[in-house]
Amino acid sequence: MNALRAVWRLGRALLHAVRGWFIITLLFPRWNEQRRQATVQAWSQRMLAILGIPLRVEGKPPLHGPVLLVANHISWLDILVMHAARHCRFVSKADVRHWPLIGTLATGGGTLYIEREKRRDAMRVVHSMRASLAKGDIVAVFPEGTTGDGRELLPFHGNLIQAAISADAAAQPVGLRFIDQATGEDSGGPLYLGDDTLVASLWRTLSGPPFVALVRFGEPQKAAGRDRRQWAADLREAVASLRGR
Repeated sequence: MNALRAVWRLGRALLHAVRGWFIITLLFPRWNEQRRQATVQAWSQRMLAILGIPLRVEGKPPLHGPVLLVANHISWLDILVMHAARHCRFVSKADVRHWPLIGTLATGGGTLYIEREKRRDAMRVVHSMRASLAKGDIVAVFPEGTTGDGRELLPFHGNLIQAAISADAAAQPVGLRFIDQATGEDSGGPLYLGDDTLVASLWRTLSGPPFVALVRFGEPQKAAGRDRRQWAADLREAVASLRGR
């Protein structure tokens, strides 16, 4: 039964993704920014419903920018659940732009791309983030730089935090968890680690025990004289506290 349910959800998710691709390709060029953002959030909420993943939002998402959302990174699902909680512009690795279907969806959602293997590209992205924040956008980053195991946070890199300092914008910590509905413990289904593949992680997500996606927003904070390294370390502590770890 679990396998049949997973196949059914996978088919519906693919159709929903294709529908999103058509909306972005055909309609987004004619819509204003507010309508595009609302559509991305509604699309993300619908995708979670199709995948059978309840969303629980705690705390206060930002009503408007400029705000830099700083979150822990667990899974490919992180972007989807954060979009469902509050539309924001993500910073993602450049490879995503060229992925079939997903690249179009990510670009339509306002993603800023970074080539992580090029050190100088980080400075370019920081400038782009600063400009986006200066326009009043909500930008989101995963300072760990890669996905973790959902239990212990990796160190937070401060490079991208510099954008909030340069733009004199607030940073708001966000704690992400995927919680097994039966045990209340962290779910391993959506983990995306090491040699894991997106297909394997997606199958575990769809066929494994049901879980809830929790997005917990903390209080916004300003740099208040801290440099990017110190602020990144303090934000890491805030995210850990939000996760209850």
